[in-house]
Amino acid sequence: MTKIKRTVKFDKELKKIPDSIRKKFIFWVFLVESQGIREVRKHKGYHDESLRGDRKGQRSIRLNKAYRAIYIETKTTIEILMLEVNKHDY
Repeated sequence: MTKIKRTVKFDKELKKIPDSIRKKFIFWVFLVESQGIREVRKHKGYHDESLRGDRKGQRSIRLNKAYRAIYIETKTTIEILMLEVNKHDY
């Protein structure tokens, strides 16, 4: 079973984003906790991808064209630490 933990910073940022984006994230959490992260990564709508550069070791999901959530998957246990949700700069 996959467990999702959120940082305090993440919870604060989640309150600031539009409701539609927040609902999509909550649905992603539901999917991950019920199906597992490996199965959810197969859903193309979230564009789950590993990051490079300063964010190496982190992954992101796209909640829409502008917003993404950044997370780390720990190797020792099956848990995900949500780091931030932000408006992506292009």
